[in-house]
Amino acid sequence: MTDHTPRSEEDRIPVRPRKRSASQIADRLALDAIYEIAKTFSGAPDPIAVVPQIFNVLSSFLDLRHGVLAVLSEPGNETKAVNPYRIAATSFRRDESAPASDVLPDAVARIVFRSGVPFVAFDLEEEFGAEAVPRRLRDSGQTLIAVPLRDPERSHFVLGVLAAYRSHDHNRAGYSDADVRVLTMVASLLEQALRFRARIARDRERALEDTRRMLQSVNEQRGVAQPPVSIDGIIGSSPAISEVVAQVRRVAGTKTPVLLRGESGTGKELFARAVHSQSPRAKGPFIRVNCAALSETLLESELFGHEKGAFTGANALKKGRFELADGGTLFLDEIGEISPTFQTKLLRVLQEGEFERVGGQRTLKVDVRIVAATNRDLEDAVARGDFRADLYFRICVVPIVLPPLRNRKADIKPLAQLFLDRFNKSNGTNVKFASDAFDQICRCKFPGNVRELENCVNRAASLSDGEIVLAEELACSQGACLSAELFRLQEGASPIGGLAVGRMITPTVRVSDPGPRNPEPPPAAQSPRVAAPPPEPQVHSEYQPEIPSPYPPMPHAEPEELHQVRRKTANITRDELIRALESAGWVQAKAARLLGMTPRQIAYALQKFDIELRRI
Repeated sequence: MTDHTPRSEEDRIPVRPRKRSASQIADRLALDAIYEIAKTFSGAPDPIAVVPQIFNVLSSFLDLRHGVLAVLSEPGNETKAVNPYRIAATSFRRDESAPASDVLPDAVARIVFRSGVPFVAFDLEEEFGAEAVPRRLRDSGQTLIAVPLRDPERSHFVLGVLAAYRSHDHNRAGYSDADVRVLTMVASLLEQALRFRARIARDRERALEDTRRMLQSVNEQRGVAQPPVSIDGIIGSSPAISEVVAQVRRVAGTKTPVLLRGESGTGKELFARAVHSQSPRAKGPFIRVNCAALSETLLESELFGHEKGAFTGANALKKGRFELADGGTLFLDEIGEISPTFQTKLLRVLQEGEFERVGGQRTLKVDVRIVAATNRDLEDAVARGDFRADLYFRICVVPIVLPPLRNRKADIKPLAQLFLDRFNKSNGTNVKFASDAFDQICRCKFPGNVRELENCVNRAASLSDGEIVLAEELACSQGACLSAELFRLQEGASPIGGLAVGRMITPTVRVSDPGPRNPEPPPAAQSPRVAAPPPEPQVHSEYQPEIPSPYPPMPHAEPEELHQVRRKTANITRDELIRALESAGWVQAKAARLLGMTPRQIAYALQKFDIELRRI
């Protein structure tokens, strides 16, 4: 049946599609670009490797050209002493040996690394000079947009900088708010991809560790004893000590400097001798120097020697430890304790192998393998300016972290038996441990590590009433051992020898409007204009222990620019202090580290706010 109802005038006019505005088109292109980028990251086994493809998408959809990704340099990288970051990916081909400033202005990179917020240079040449503009981009005006890339495990730590350029020839405005939002979203997608990759790596390592433990358990049930690792007195069968011994054997055959890191009492000198004995220099001398036991003047004379008459009491020529260790190995124990003044005197001899005796003028050249050891956090010392960065990079070429005894519990019993045998041989006795005594010892966490275990065995053997040492005769059973209390006080602290970086407090930067083109230059006292930060808060006030990252953070090469500034007591509030103390278990020293203050300032703040210190 046909409908003959007359139609109105409006019904007879065809509906035309609305014409999209320029902003709607830009938003649609930005959404399409983010969609393509998310697909690329989701299927990439290595997120960093596909970043050049991401830059091509940004160039095609949004005209953001010449993308650059800069990340913190890895430990051991020789360029790190010059620049704390490296170029990980670009949208174009470049010479790997070229400096990073050829594609990303050094001043811009440092601003983003330090502040942790997006940055926009509306006219790069006007704000930073013609030298800051890359050579390939100097034909036209350029706007640079840079956003931070945060560590997947620690959101307060800036791991890299993601940047792109917009030519003024293609866009009269040179910049839009969408550019910062898009680059921030790309950085967030990259962070998520890196976090997923890190979790997969941790799960894989956990699965491998479970497999090793299962195989070890099966071998023990079958009666197949795993042969203990023995290299120059190093006893143990745990995976932790086996890995360290494998590292020692791999590095011993080279001339590379080694830095032994670990808590006090882990046997750093023993491992230093192992590096020497497994090397081609085994027949040469092994010279040991305790840097913490000598003053600066005596240390210089001990290491470099002195000429006759160089100072009062120098009645004869004396060869230094460097000269005595020629053709062998020099072990610098407690190197983290030397003064900043003497650190400069070590640089030349460590780099060139040349030095002069005190009071002498003749240059001596030696061939010495350097093995250093410390229980200090050298990265923190570099950040605070207490340890020279250039000296750090010369000694920390191959770092070997010695595991604490609580992480190698399978080695406690054979070590205890070894120390007991030594005691019997030295004293002409025949003391033995009962099985319950061994069980009691194996339950201890030993904050003093192997040295404390040896003292515990010697004490028990010396005070035993008979030839059998029972569990109740041990110090821990008699309330005379303070190990449990010492370990409780140490819990939560950053592991000694780990590449931990001081907590960075991200500042909130006020946004300035781009304004018209060719604006008046800002006064010298004002900072460059910065784009709006991402939606999440930029000041992190939560206090939590540092989490190890699969991407090792970099100790800053220029502490005066990149390290955390000490806070004043007047800048802290009562609530902020209480939160830090609660996170630190009411340990004042740890709360001081979290707040960037000294323990004395914490004590003054407790008195100022009338806060009673709790005992847990």
